[in-house]
Amino acid sequence: MGVSLDPLQMSTSVMTALHSIPHQPHSRHPVEYQQRWLRTLRSHRVIAVIRAETVESGLNMALAAAEGGIHLLEITWNSYQPVALLQAIEKALPHCTVGVGTILTEENLRVAIATGAQFCFSPHTSLELLNHGRTVHIPTVAGAMTPTEILTAWEAGATSVKVFPIKAFGGATYLECLQGPMGHIPLIPSGGVTVKNAADLLAAGATAVGISSGLFEDGCVRHQDWQAIEQRAAQLIESIDSMTLTTEFKSFNKETINHA
Repeated sequence: MGVSLDPLQMSTSVMTALHSIPHQPHSRHPVEYQQRWLRTLRSHRVIAVIRAETVESGLNMALAAAEGGIHLLEITWNSYQPVALLQAIEKALPHCTVGVGTILTEENLRVAIATGAQFCFSPHTSLELLNHGRTVHIPTVAGAMTPTEILTAWEAGATSVKVFPIKAFGGATYLECLQGPMGHIPLIPSGGVTVKNAADLLAAGATAVGISSGLFEDGCVRHQDWQAIEQRAAQLIESIDSMTLTTEFKSFNKETINHA
């Protein structure tokens, strides 16, 4: 598998769209786009995070992830020509939900939305990003690490919270500890997620996980071994499906015993 394409340039339609983004009043109550985002997360459970050095490479990474069963795709804004990459992936994979990550400024977000981004991740918590995302009804996920940061991001209006970098705070054990006081907040660990630990993170309470280098190994990308990436994606989906079935079976047995 693999495709080649000429470098794409940001179209004038993107700049035109920037000036037509609707401005709507903010709401503190959950609205349909937020509920739809949470349903999407709970359905897919995995977001493939693509950071690419070329448009061609990034597109092939997306194709491999999708072939392996991952249909939530995040394009980091520090990829090479992120606008062109986002356009290429949206055209090639219309059945996938494609968004952006590593968004640091409101201008980045405006351009991404005008290009067609369906969600936004940032590594930090920015009131400007959260307010703009809420205004245009785009799920906006703020990055946080400590309990104080996580709660602050949630109360500021984050649609969900990216726990980043999860490997720095103990992985699944840390996430499990957060569930007592913060189980109502949808958490998406990232930064250290692998094919082997993704299911453990979900079992510990994550709503979904974001995986980057754990899926797109440098050697595979460098040698254009897209089939290996596809296989890793399929392995990841299989492990999560198995974990979900096991959890549902245990829950069913517990309810059966309680009603016996």
